[in-house]
Amino acid sequence: MTLLIPTAYLPPVSYLGAVLQAGSVVMEYFETYQKQTCRNHCVIYGPNGRQVLSVPVSKVNGNHTLTRDIRISGQRGWKQIHWRSIETAYNNSPFFLYYRDYLEPFYFKNHPYLIDLNLDLLQSLFQMLNAKVDISFTSKFETHPDGVTDCRQTAVSKHITSAFNIPHYHQVFEPAHGFLTNLSALDLIFNLGPEAISYLQKLDVKPVFEPAALA
Repeated sequence: MTLLIPTAYLPPVSYLGAVLQAGSVVMEYFETYQKQTCRNHCVIYGPNGRQVLSVPVSKVNGNHTLTRDIRISGQRGWKQIHWRSIETAYNNSPFFLYYRDYLEPFYFKNHPYLIDLNLDLLQSLFQMLNAKVDISFTSKFETHPDGVTDCRQTAVSKHITSAFNIPHYHQVFEPAHGFLTNLSALDLIFNLGPEAISYLQKLDVKPVFEPAALA
């Protein structure tokens, strides 16, 4: 099975599970950019509960800008905020110190384009998981592509959480706010460490593979 996915910033558990379980993966480069999705958002578990981190972006061609052309606006303030938020959220998690060096350098680099930042971070997540995933890229936009499972819409909405069966795992602030489902895969990796790959490979990702389930 070939999975067609959008780009995503530190994507949710369901996204990463679907990617790891797919036979092959194709990333969409030529769609018109959609705001208010995981393309430039991620959700972590902060001291006060669910916390959304957003990468500021600039649409060079207005509402007709392709995702591949979306530029990151501002290279300093947001990076400091994101990294400090991640540190605050996960400094006491079992595996943060073990994995932080995979992640921290990206918050001191300059990525002009969102899609490049997202891809580099995704590859870093694969390294944390000790997983090898080959990703190819679209050469044009197709509304109804043949021969692929199209998850460009269902995999990334930052508002979709309850549709996925995300089994319980321990979270740092769970005693205060309960278990929060389908957060950024960072939450899973920092809390489960080497066990995260097995968790993701066993995850029920049917809501991703079956778009009607999210209608």
